[in-house]
Amino acid sequence: MGSLLVRRPDVIYYLVAGYYVLSLVLKLLRPASLEFDDSEQAFLSQYLMLGYGRQPPFYNWLQYAVVGVFGISVASLTVVKNSLLFGCLLFYGLSARLITGDRVLSAIAILGALTLPPIFLLAQRDLTHTVAALFAASLFLFGFFYALKHPSQIGGFLIVGVAAGLGTISKYNFVVLPLAAILALLFEPKFRKRLFDWRVLVSLAAFVTIIAPHGYWVLNNLTQASGGTIAEMKQGAENSVLPHVVLGLYSFAIAGMKGVAVPSAVFAFVFRADLRKILCAKSQWTRIVGRMIIACFFIVAIIVVAIGATHIREKWLALFTVLFPFYLILKVDASGVDPVPRLPALLSIVGVLVIGVILILWASVYIGPRIKDYSLAHTPYGGFARTIREGHGGDPAAIVAEDRVMAGNLRIQFPNTPVILAGFPPNSDVLPVRQGPVLVAWSAEGEKKENIPPRVSRILSHAGVDLTGLQATIISLPYNAGRVGDVYPFAYVWVDLR
Repeated sequence: MGSLLVRRPDVIYYLVAGYYVLSLVLKLLRPASLEFDDSEQAFLSQYLMLGYGRQPPFYNWLQYAVVGVFGISVASLTVVKNSLLFGCLLFYGLSARLITGDRVLSAIAILGALTLPPIFLLAQRDLTHTVAALFAASLFLFGFFYALKHPSQIGGFLIVGVAAGLGTISKYNFVVLPLAAILALLFEPKFRKRLFDWRVLVSLAAFVTIIAPHGYWVLNNLTQASGGTIAEMKQGAENSVLPHVVLGLYSFAIAGMKGVAVPSAVFAFVFRADLRKILCAKSQWTRIVGRMIIACFFIVAIIVVAIGATHIREKWLALFTVLFPFYLILKVDASGVDPVPRLPALLSIVGVLVIGVILILWASVYIGPRIKDYSLAHTPYGGFARTIREGHGGDPAAIVAEDRVMAGNLRIQFPNTPVILAGFPPNSDVLPVRQGPVLVAWSAEGEKKENIPPRVSRILSHAGVDLTGLQATIISLPYNAGRVGDVYPFAYVWVDLR
């Protein structure tokens, strides 16, 4: 395979497509129980809104459109994610080809991007909004370099604006990337004048047009949009013995090093014979991308200090660490080192890494229970749905769930039934369902779980349901792929709306 890739570097796009098809197939072979982010998407795919909470809406809008055409299923959820990941790698490779003019380096760039943990691991496990932002970051790179190389063509400027807009409504921290690109160009006399080209107004117009609808929502719901993320970034601050600024910068540095550790190790091994030459090589492109990386991390460090953050997660830096393999490719190009002999070894290492991960994730569903390691994938929502249908004689008119994991998974199991989540939208106690039997379901794990959860009770009472005398039914069902005797408890009640 390596020799074929050397002769025909564009085969890399078919290999990547095949990899994501394999990922989809393995996902469909697992039990149809979803993790946190996917279950949230399954639930929210019922709604088309300007804002959904602390995450921007672009991924939700895409998911809503796909579900509207193909219906809700594990396949429709997985296709959106894998298509965005493929698009990310596609434009990543095209950006490398645009700058270097070398198809082999383009293939190596794609393989390098696949060594990033958010792409080969976290996205395959459970990421959504970050995946959309990674796609936008790759598209932004392509438009940015196209505009620099072809300044008389308006298309590159338009792509920059579209990508910046889509990225911002994918993850709010995306705005750091175009800011870093501007700062990087300020130090390049040859390209500095491009910042004052009238075509920049096209970028700005596209950006504003895309973010305006959600921006209006943010202005009116600022607490919902930012409160949850800021609180998570300050996690553990109250128990810290170190100053918050020290703890925050330390956490930030560790997350950054984790983000670039794997690509650094892989590239160092593959190019070990010419490592010194590559590290010393420079070009205008290495300077620009290098400054972008420095600017990104400098801006984020300022934000960490400004808000008193103490806990930074690796995936939050994915939009900036994605620049690192690209920077390494530009260093290889500047060094004049022939990349062709390294391509087979790199393909082998990355192939084992990425395919090994998705195989392990698939196998863990079946191996985990042997060591009493159960995850959300093992929760028997399918068995619960069968029990409900058999006992009730059909689907409920609506379902009320306590949390997003339950809501999303029951939406998969009851695709034609509206699912209502207690407390969504925020500050709303309305039960917008038609008359008929409503299933109220929640997890019965823990103490006193036979009681209807308070948030659920509140919206039922608001809908005029008399809760007096309501007794929950608790059933324990075997885990998906679980050991004999290991069960998961569900609680539910039926209420009739008249």
